[in-house]
Amino acid sequence: MKVNLDGRVVIITGAGGAIGGAMAEEFARNGAKVVVADYNEETMNHRVDVIREAGGEAVGIQVDVGSRESAAHMISRTVEIYGKVDCLVNNAGINGGPEYRQPIHQYNDDLWERIINVDLNGVYYCSKPAIQQMEIQGKGGTIINIASIAGLTPLRLQCGFTAAKAGVINLTKAMALEVAPLSIRVNCICPGSIMFEGTRALFYADPVKAEAMMSHIPLHRPGDPADIASMACFLASDDSAYMTGSVVTIDGGWTCGYTRDF
Repeated sequence: MKVNLDGRVVIITGAGGAIGGAMAEEFARNGAKVVVADYNEETMNHRVDVIREAGGEAVGIQVDVGSRESAAHMISRTVEIYGKVDCLVNNAGINGGPEYRQPIHQYNDDLWERIINVDLNGVYYCSKPAIQQMEIQGKGGTIINIASIAGLTPLRLQCGFTAAKAGVINLTKAMALEVAPLSIRVNCICPGSIMFEGTRALFYADPVKAEAMMSHIPLHRPGDPADIASMACFLASDDSAYMTGSVVTIDGGWTCGYTRDF
């Protein structure tokens, strides 16, 4: 997608990963100055190098979104480098692998706390100082939260993840109501099953597992990180100037309803 983001300063958390990385590269292609924020310094630096080699502008800032202090430093450091913050993409998130998937009465308490802290608290910790900075600038801004269809249609044996992502969806709406007078728009993207290294290993490398997964998806295929990146750029641009508090699903139709015959 081609939109005009020339000169805008965009922070993307979890930008060393597949979806975050695709967003970082797409924002840079559309003229943004990208802050690649990630907990993993190696993947963060790799993404910065990829963007710069393609002719884009990017810097890396290591962040733990589950820490108020680290999140605040990410914002202040961005201002030191670029002088402003125009857009924040709250993408960083975690979930437990298949070995952790248990009903709530057997769910791992430590995992619950880690997921809530990163996936939900992290959105709050990063957004608060970003909004404060945008208010100082006085020119508005945009925040894009990456949730999941699991926050709309809960998945079994993942109570921590579904609870956190449902929280992100309603937090998005609450934020949109509260910061609209500041000309700050807040929207949310809910990805479905997106193909990257993790989902390939979990599902799509095995034809039987892949077919079972795709049986839930009307389009009968996984999405691509680029699908999320294109929407994020649109939501950050003036082309979506009348959108705030929106929840955009990119899921191949998964949440439309049952695909099975009864």
